[in-house]
Amino acid sequence: MNKISLYFENGLMLEAKSFGAEGTAVGEIVFNTSLTGYQEIVTDPSYAGQFVTFTMPEIGNVGCNAQDMESKGAHCKGIIVRSYQARPSNFRSEESLDALLKRENVLGITDIDTRFLTKMLRNEGAMMMVASTEVHDEAELKKILETSPRIEEINYIEQVSTKEPYVHREARYNAFTFEYEKPNTTKKIIALDFGIKRNILNELTHAGMEVTVVPNSMSAEEIIGKYEAKEIDGVFLSNGPGDPLILKEEQAKIKQLIAAKVPMFGICLGHQLLSISHGYDTYKLKFGHHGGNHPVKNTQKGTVEITAQNHNYNVPDNIVEVAEVTHVNLFDNTIEGLRYKESPIMSVQHHPEASPGPHESAYIFSEFAKML
Repeated sequence: MNKISLYFENGLMLEAKSFGAEGTAVGEIVFNTSLTGYQEIVTDPSYAGQFVTFTMPEIGNVGCNAQDMESKGAHCKGIIVRSYQARPSNFRSEESLDALLKRENVLGITDIDTRFLTKMLRNEGAMMMVASTEVHDEAELKKILETSPRIEEINYIEQVSTKEPYVHREARYNAFTFEYEKPNTTKKIIALDFGIKRNILNELTHAGMEVTVVPNSMSAEEIIGKYEAKEIDGVFLSNGPGDPLILKEEQAKIKQLIAAKVPMFGICLGHQLLSISHGYDTYKLKFGHHGGNHPVKNTQKGTVEITAQNHNYNVPDNIVEVAEVTHVNLFDNTIEGLRYKESPIMSVQHHPEASPGPHESAYIFSEFAKML
């Protein structure tokens, strides 16, 4: 393992060891508290532009495989782990995490105190950083960081969205056959791809919807035309990376879909864009919610679900003027789910497809199918 130098915007500089790709990268550092699923996190397009610090100390021990990819590649800038296990041990493993990171040009950082980094982020908030296996001079690293654009200034949607439409042909993963099931669909929807996860598509098809994934550039007029011609029954707005406030074209598009009364369901970034498009701007959380153990209360049923989450931005409390709150985060009482009062629209901030152990949020996909 080679040396890698890290410089943070609070002035801290650290040294660690590298695995995966080599080079220099700038991004926002966040921490994730999930105990499992590191491959899913690395290949989740929502992490584009970010360094992910894992609070789970042992990473790499089960390797990686093609079935657990959440997208075609890896999108984060790098991952930071306490202890990287170079020799995977799992019957489903096809390659090491190191091999995946090398192929996808993602930095791996290890032999570093991730507990310290997590406490720093908890106290000071998410921040920008630079990591390099090439540059080790503090002044030069500081200059690279200060002259690089911040994550909220970059439209990562353009990088992660599909370039061509395609129909998703798989449903939920079967843990007994080790294969993805074939869908049985009765409704048709379009999924606007802002960085969609494979397992979201699996759950949509499992709930009975044939999903055509389309580029984020598809026009509102074309979507509305398909809806009015009954070629589709509704639209899904996907998860994705970055600050939703800079996505002006997407906001304008969604406003047109709202006005046309097109049924919609949004997750994470889609949830945030629906809020902004209704006139309620999002705000940035101090260090965000990233992990697989977040309790969310279903306000309609009075039940609590353990959810997976990955977001730095949240919808404002005054959105209750136009929407009913269906889910609330029990860590900080932030809004997690909405049903809009005047429109056939629902959305959630957390990830009901992620199944961080429990599958208790998967019913939300069936609720969307019923709404259609």
